[in-house]
Amino acid sequence: MSDDDVLAAARDEARAALEAARRLQAEAAEALARAEAAAAAVNAAADPDETPPEAHPSAAPSSQAPAAVQAPAVSADAAAPAAGPLAEAAVDVVRSGYAFSGPALELGALVNGEARADVPVRIPLGMLNRHGLVAGATGTGKTKTLQVLAEQLSAQGVPVFAADIKGDLSGLATPGTPSDALLARTRGIGQDWRPEAAPAEYFALGGIGTGIPVRATVTGFGPLLLAKVLGLNHTQESSLGLVFHYAESAGLPLVDLSDLRAVLTYLVGDEGKAELAELGGLSKATAGVILRELIAFADQGADVFFGEPEIDTAEFLRLAADGRGVVSLLEVPGVADRPALFSTFLMWLLADLFNDLPEVGDLDRPKLVFFFDEAHLLFRDASKDFLAAITQTVRLIRSKGVGIVFVTQTPKDVPSEVLAQLGSRLQHQLRAHTPDDAKALRATVSTYPESDYELGEVLQALPIGEAIVTVMNERGAPTPVAWTRLRAPQGSMKPTPEADREASVRRSPLLARYGAALDRESAREILARRLDAAADAEEARVTAEQRAADEADRAKDEARRAKEDAAASARRDKERAAAERAADQAAERSRRRTAPTSRSTRRDKTVVEEVLGSSVGKTLLREVVRGIFGTARRR
Repeated sequence: MSDDDVLAAARDEARAALEAARRLQAEAAEALARAEAAAAAVNAAADPDETPPEAHPSAAPSSQAPAAVQAPAVSADAAAPAAGPLAEAAVDVVRSGYAFSGPALELGALVNGEARADVPVRIPLGMLNRHGLVAGATGTGKTKTLQVLAEQLSAQGVPVFAADIKGDLSGLATPGTPSDALLARTRGIGQDWRPEAAPAEYFALGGIGTGIPVRATVTGFGPLLLAKVLGLNHTQESSLGLVFHYAESAGLPLVDLSDLRAVLTYLVGDEGKAELAELGGLSKATAGVILRELIAFADQGADVFFGEPEIDTAEFLRLAADGRGVVSLLEVPGVADRPALFSTFLMWLLADLFNDLPEVGDLDRPKLVFFFDEAHLLFRDASKDFLAAITQTVRLIRSKGVGIVFVTQTPKDVPSEVLAQLGSRLQHQLRAHTPDDAKALRATVSTYPESDYELGEVLQALPIGEAIVTVMNERGAPTPVAWTRLRAPQGSMKPTPEADREASVRRSPLLARYGAALDRESAREILARRLDAAADAEEARVTAEQRAADEADRAKDEARRAKEDAAASARRDKERAAAERAADQAAERSRRRTAPTSRSTRRDKTVVEEVLGSSVGKTLLREVVRGIFGTARRR
């Protein structure tokens, strides 16, 4: 049989019990009417001006019952029940509905006009695995209810994790201070109050605040959860997964957000375009979108959360030496301004617990109870995928022995898919000052089992420290709706002093393990070194190319000068040869002019002619000509 079938059967059983209770209530009302008539006669005889007590204003018209007055036939020692919205038969139904055989947390006592210490309201310890909701307007006592639950869980040996938004929860680590008003209230609900402190461990997100620093690595966080937090679409989510895959295969550890930004910047730059092309499914435009979203996420303050050493979520499952559960309180300052940071951490923590813890089924007590204070911040502006992840986590993590209690202002802050998974509810006062508030009030009333309360009126009239309660009994069926005056915390109502919290952190064995941040080499440093090496190689290449260009220019200049010298030498040789030819021709012409014709008579040569005509004379003439043209060769 499925959980839904069991729940339906339990609801049918509860309806049958309620019908039986109504029949008993009708019989009791009839008997009460007879007793009232007799009492009226007696009172009229004793004091004609006395009027009967007024019925409780929040009672349903069909179930109003004034206080029973002692009839003549009734013993004087019998106590009359106080006036309230429930008849005594309905009170008995509540009493039996919250009587459990196994271990349970004491929530308080039924209110029916006055607190009924004889009708305790409780929640089975094992049913906290089925999750719960604590809701109510600001200032109605939600945080103190949370403190009461945490203290009792710790006493039962169940570890607790809670985000301490305002610091008020830290008071559970300091014994409470008794007062007359406090003791009178606790006596009225049957609480044996005594001051007691719970074992607490303080944590601080990213080390900002007082507590053991809580950090996570980007690699440990994973691409799917990060994509959901960044609000990426399906394509971008797949692309982010490729970036994580590339970083892992390239040996680039993603420790913090700067590492992921460095990888994305590298891939969209000139240096990484080859690797980007090899990834195939990642376009430069998509990588740019992811990078912009990542920068915006870091601007919200998320960068302080990512780093090393990464917190081991098993630290939240510890027990104190005396067997009590350790209450782990996470300080999250300014969470309203950074909701993405808050929701990111809590979802990562739950996802990490879900991945690491083994399947255990339904236990008689949870291994951990996780309180989501200010739960509306978790769901605000959440994407559909993110909500789906939360719903799945809430549904499946109970089999790992983890119970979740959402704490928020109105049930409408919690999506219906998640609200349907919450088995127990403690609803403090709701206010209906606006049409939206009135609509939320009606929606809240409609989610409760049938009861004799006018819940629309009761929920607006609840005093501080009182709540409308319905939980899951040991068979998984909802208990009767009970107006409950809640127990008082045994710890301090005020925050634990800062000095005491600092001293507790200094004494913690976790400080040595997580106190100092580690800055080992990661993707950012590796890529920076790779880019520096590439820049050095590029500079060397440019220098070599410049040197080669200079050498080429120098060789070109030398070749040009050599060519010019050769051309000049050739011109000189040509000019010299021309001059020599001219000299020879001149000498030949001169010789021919002076030579006698065949008809002339032969005469004797002059001395000059003999000299010029001789070989010595020719040589001398040639040298004279060369001297004139400046073409004499060096010897």
